[in-house]
Amino acid sequence: MVDNSQSISAVNASGVTVPDPAPDLAAPQPPASTAWFEEARFGLFVHFGLYSMAARHEWVRSRETMSQEAYDRYLHRFDPDLFDARQLARTARESGMRYAVLTTKHHDGFCLFDSALTDYTSVRATGRDLVREFVDAMRAEGLRVGFYYSLLDWHHPDFTVDEHHPLRGTDAEKEPRDMARYRAYMEGQIRELLTGYGDIDLLFFDFTYPQKGPEAWGAEQLRSLVRELRPGILVNDRLGIPGDYVTPEQYQPDRPLERDGERVLWEACHTLNGSWGYDRDNHDYKDPALLVRMLVESVACGGNLLLNVGPTGRGALDPRARATLRDIAGWSALHSRSVHGAGPSAFTPPPNALYTRRGRHLYLHLLAWPLKHLHLPGLAGRVRYAQFLHDGSEIRFQEMDQAPPEHNNLAPQSQPSGTLTLTLPIARPDVLLPVIELELDGPGTEA
Repeated sequence: MVDNSQSISAVNASGVTVPDPAPDLAAPQPPASTAWFEEARFGLFVHFGLYSMAARHEWVRSRETMSQEAYDRYLHRFDPDLFDARQLARTARESGMRYAVLTTKHHDGFCLFDSALTDYTSVRATGRDLVREFVDAMRAEGLRVGFYYSLLDWHHPDFTVDEHHPLRGTDAEKEPRDMARYRAYMEGQIRELLTGYGDIDLLFFDFTYPQKGPEAWGAEQLRSLVRELRPGILVNDRLGIPGDYVTPEQYQPDRPLERDGERVLWEACHTLNGSWGYDRDNHDYKDPALLVRMLVESVACGGNLLLNVGPTGRGALDPRARATLRDIAGWSALHSRSVHGAGPSAFTPPPNALYTRRGRHLYLHLLAWPLKHLHLPGLAGRVRYAQFLHDGSEIRFQEMDQAPPEHNNLAPQSQPSGTLTLTLPIARPDVLLPVIELELDGPGTEA
């Protein structure tokens, strides 16, 4: 992924925000179906590799301008004996995730799959095809499968030394290197990944930046190859040309994303603590309640959330990551229908609240707990029933189709006509984010 220490302009160039497509770049042919992606809404991202052993960020080799020889100390000791793809898949499913994406190759060039094009793989190092284990485990739990593939490769001898390369500022900058040979290598590996592991649902390329644009990757040709091999696959936007969906990174959109006035599919990708790979001394973890809020914010704006974990050097999730996912799982077990298959609503939520909608059900997510009454503008005459989603308990309400009588003490006098007023308990429900399910009825509530 993008090194978070880079400047905003570099991050933007890699596709973090939604760039206007260049006028000479045609939009890609859409995949066969995007319905599964919009239904899923929540996915797991897994960053694992040799950098996990360094335990100080996945960009460690670049940050410390480490030679290949120095970095190979991790290769010689790589032993992911605690990498349990089946347990990871169960954890993802229980957390409410419907798809998962694994780093098949990160910027250091180390591959977690069996490649005939390089010896720099987990198979040669340990005898284990970790991509195979991941794919089989996720499918067994009913999850869709995605592959992350880095366009950068600091191990390949033909990848030219640039601003991100660990050997920048050394004699390696003067070595003859041929990006055409590197492009052929990339195409060969993409062919291996998309033909050797069955149907793959999503391909997450990473990333394009000022020193290497779409021409460096042969972006159009690479995308055509992907479409030829897997016509229904979703491809992200980081080849430097428009993709099937856009990928804001460590940034949470607060409105639906558009290109040329048309809404686009999008997926916000976020870390638990600011690092994608395992970072032992980084304790800046997001609170589980904040992560649930980010998930709901994504759905309310028509997007997905891809939440990352970085297993340790031995392949296990660290205790804080496990605890965070357990908390999210507890919330998801009770509230998943406000997320899966849901999307934005045309209704305007009250302050400190978010709406998601699924058919005739409107879900009100309460970011702050009100005192007894909650006023919902424009919903009078449009709600048949209201209940808390966590326990199915009824919530009573009153409708304000017209101004209330002068001495009506049951509803506040200051609310405008058309307001629906819910009567809530004083005590906030003991869940990460309370959700009220409103069953809609009447005009203007069609799905």
